[in-house]
Amino acid sequence: MTSPIRELAAGLRFPEGPIAMPDGSVLLVEIEGKTLTRVGADGRVERIAKLAGGPNGAAIGPDGKVYICNNGGFEWHDSAEHGIRPIGQAEDYAGGWIETVDLRNGRVERLYERSDAAPLHGPNDLVFDRHGGFWFTDHGKTRPRDVDRGSVCYARADGSQIRELIFPLWSPNGIGLSADERTLYVAETFTGRVWAFDLSAPGEIAKEPWPQSPNGGRLVVGLPGYQNLDSLAIDSEGNVCVATLANGGITVIAPDGSKVSHVPTPDAMTTNICFGGAALRTAYITLSSTGKLVAMDWPRPGLPLNYLNT
Repeated sequence: MTSPIRELAAGLRFPEGPIAMPDGSVLLVEIEGKTLTRVGADGRVERIAKLAGGPNGAAIGPDGKVYICNNGGFEWHDSAEHGIRPIGQAEDYAGGWIETVDLRNGRVERLYERSDAAPLHGPNDLVFDRHGGFWFTDHGKTRPRDVDRGSVCYARADGSQIRELIFPLWSPNGIGLSADERTLYVAETFTGRVWAFDLSAPGEIAKEPWPQSPNGGRLVVGLPGYQNLDSLAIDSEGNVCVATLANGGITVIAPDGSKVSHVPTPDAMTTNICFGGAALRTAYITLSSTGKLVAMDWPRPGLPLNYLNT
């Protein structure tokens, strides 16, 4: 039986990247609003930093700062029937980047604008490992008649090194690590696929050979029909919990892809999930087109994140 959904905040401008903080608040970005925002445990909404471009995925780093994937900005469509949604690359787009926000003073700093292989086009989501580095997806950008091929990079939090390790991918979005940090999971938006990549060391991938694998990973699952995938989180049993677009909700996928279930939500653009609260048994979910942050009790604890809810 699915737990009832509790609305925590409304009126947000395409919220994504939720971070459940130890004090009961939730940090998130508003992509269209271009802010880093805090939703208090009492539901109070506070914009704590103004950002350029399109702030997207967010995570707490080893220095306590918020690390943000900035996609460089979207154009937007807003309607009474379907709410707000991105419809392509912003007219003033000039590239993507990784940035940090210091929660003590709101200071914003850009960390990376390119990898060792190419400029960043549309950084989307990130996850920190226990060694202080982070993996992130570069989703790329979509234009009226062409689209970027995406990638996954690994970077150091101090700005000293960034490497592109997986290329090409088609619209990589959500990203997460298994509990033992030996497996990296990546969700592709437009294919509805989740890939698993074996890690041989921090920041190193043991790739599957071509042509058995087009990108070095193992296909965990490809969802049938028109189901687009967004960000993801891992639960304590290793399930990959992926926010799902069009078929709005959270798709729960066993680590080997053998079982797939779906938890529906009332928004076709359900974009993110994170775990927090007592024993990490609360799922915080962004309903982006309707501008809401909601919560629900989850049947299993979430997996603790490095530098946050360990």
